[in-house]
Amino acid sequence: MSSQAEFSRPVRLDTLPATGKPMAVEADATERAALAERFDLVAIDRLAATLTLKRDGTAVTAKGRLEAAVTQSCVASGVPLEAVIEEDFDILFRPEPVDATPDDEIELSEAECDVVFYQGAMIDVGEAVAETLSLSLDPWPRAPNAEEALREAGVKTEEVAKRESSPFAGLAALKKK
Repeated sequence: MSSQAEFSRPVRLDTLPATGKPMAVEADATERAALAERFDLVAIDRLAATLTLKRDGTAVTAKGRLEAAVTQSCVASGVPLEAVIEEDFDILFRPEPVDATPDDEIELSEAECDVVFYQGAMIDVGEAVAETLSLSLDPWPRAPNAEEALREAGVKTEEVAKRESSPFAGLAALKKK
């Protein structure tokens, strides 16, 4: 997890029953503004999650649903694009391996991709929700006029670039001469 604390919701492990603890978190305006800056968004108008935390020894499972309303910038034109994100999540919090050093690489199987390591006796649910939002964002948001903006900027479409780099493009140019 990041050391940033824009949306921190720490939960002590000793307060979590094995039967589960329902929880709801919602970012306030200051937290949303800080997260929008961190994730390079125009704005986050809403960020909330409902979840259940279950502890099994030192491992904690967080299952729930994230709901957000964000404004991103079109990658081609910079036009603001509003998006609604509704994402189910299932995160496993595990203690950081004791023999690991900061430079060690930790191998995770595909089933462990939603693992968040923690230190001490607390987990940060808010940070896990923020990171889930980050992973749910469209990495290349495009406005309806994106193709036109790219064309005006001289960027070729993939189709045109393939056609022009084809070995037959050279022959076609010779034929015109």
